[in-house]
This record gives sequence, structure tokens and C-alpha cells, in this order.
Amino acid sequence: MKTIKLLSLFALAATLLTSCYTEVIVEDQVVDAPGISLDQLLDSYELWYVDINQTLGSGETPFLQIAFTISFRNGILYANNNLVGIGSQGGGYGISVGTYNAYNRILDIYHDVDGYESFDVYQIDNNTIELYNPFNDTSYFLNGYQRTNFDYDFVFYDNIHYFMQEYEAWEKTYTSIYGAINEFDNENYLQFLSGGNDSTFRSSQDVVNTDPDDLIWDYIGIYGVNDVPGNMYLKTLTLDYDFFSNEFFELSVINDETVELFHPSSGTVYEFQGRGYIQYLKTGTTIDKSKSSALKKRKQRSPKKDNPRENTRKK
Repeated sequence: MKTIKLLSLFALAATLLTSCYTEVIVEDQVVDAPGISLDQLLDSYELWYVDINQTLGSGETPFLQIAFTISFRNGILYANNNLVGIGSQGGGYGISVGTYNAYNRILDIYHDVDGYESFDVYQIDNNTIELYNPFNDTSYFLNGYQRTNFDYDFVFYDNIHYFMQEYEAWEKTYTSIYGAINEFDNENYLQFLSGGNDSTFRSSQDVVNTDPDDLIWDYIGIYGVNDVPGNMYLKTLTLDYDFFSNEFFELSVINDETVELFHPSSGTVYEFQGRGYIQYLKTGTTIDKSKSSALKKRKQRSPKKDNPRENTRKK
């Protein structure tokens, strides 16, 4: 009888200890983790950064492909799809883009435009989850942050080429009185196209204060935005004009709608202001597809060492 009682006690203790834990699959391994629901897990971080460079699979889920962050707040799905206003729009959450329902390891999302999508959710580590879409056999990896320690600045400047695409046109509003006369003095509007080719720009010599819808684009070419080592806030912009070679600038952001271009070869400083803000809700939705893009999405590129750090974007 004593042996039976001891075995019963051991069995009861084992049951009580294991009942406080649930199994979480981590890349084909099963580990013990504190027993919280999927809904609690999603809500444990205010922002989930979509690490587009870690995406696995050849398929695409449109609303994840364009989002920098998503948030799960009481059944409402929020996203930062734009860099304009990131850190301040919606209190840092961005805009409402749909609803969701989380149960077991399944996440059902009802996007306002894209419709229904369902994901299997796997916890990779303390602040990383995998959203696997079985309908297109593609996984997205999300890193969790609180708004107070998410580096909006880093995300903004690390993706500055997308910022340049978020206006229908950039209008020249200032030219310094100093600097040598050069061909670029005649260019009054720039446009940076997104879509199938993220490296296309257009320029116009139309007079200032022309409505973006009425602009006549005189030239179309290739552009590139590159980092300046040791200075996250300064970029370089190269515009490939075949008829008078490349134009090279140092690019600085003054605010969410104004950029400064310093032209080293002439010593001239220009300011351009964005006209016709494009708020992205879904791939392909813009103010005027003929003027901007029929497709907007983030693309994978070579991984960088840095990740969003502790700092918030100063407005």
C-alpha cells in the first residue's frame, strides 16, 4: 500500500507541475514555455517589426509585405505602412487595417482590403514569432518591441528610399543664392516610383505650383539612395541623367515632407517639399497610379547587422 501511495503522489505531482506549461514548437523542436494563450503572446508587445529580410518562401501576403510594423490591440489590427508620420501616427501604432482572432496556434486576420488570411504561429524566442501562411507556403518573422524602446528613427532612415516614394511629386521650394549655375537648376519636380522597379525616377521642369496631376514628366531615369558610413541621418542620392551624366547629392531629411539636397559639384543647396501624400493601405492603392505606382511593397535585401535600437524618433 505504501508503494502504491508513493507512486500516486509522484504521479499527482508530475501532473500538477506539467499542467502549468504548454508545448510551443520552435523550429521543429518542442520546449516547455509558460502557459499563456496566443492572444496574450501577441499582446505582450506593442509593436511587431516585420523583418522582411528573414522571409522564407516564394509567396507573398500583401499587407505584411508593405508593413513595417503590425500591432494586435483588442481584436483590431494596426500597421505602420508609411514612413511619413511613423512614430506619431496612431500614437506609434499606425493605422487600423483590419481585425483578427487568435486561438490555439492559429491567427485569423480579416484585412480591410486584402480580405481573409490565416496563419500558423510559432514562438521562436522571447520576442520573435513566425507567421506561417499555409496558403502560399511563406513565413514572415516578427520581432516584438514596446513603443518606448522601438527605434523609429532607425526604421525611417534605414528605409529612406520608401519615404521618397510616399509623395506623388517632390517640388523644389528653395535654391540657395550661392553655388555655381548648373543643369539641375532647371529641374523643379522629382518623382520616385515604386513597384516593379524601385530605382526609377522622373523629373519635370514645369513651373512651381503646378498641380501634381498636371505635371509633364520630361525625363525618366534610374536613381539610387545609399548610406554614408558613420552617419545614419545623412544619405546620398544619385540621379542618372543620360544627357548630362549623373547628378550626385547629399540627402538630408528636414521633416516628414521636406528634404534637402546638397549638390557638391556646384555647392548649391536645394529643398524639395512633398506634394500629394500617398497613404498605403494595400499593395497598389495610391492617389493616382499613373503618377506614382501600381504596386508598393518592401523587398528583401542583404541583411544588415543593426536592428531597431533603443531610441524613439524625435518629431
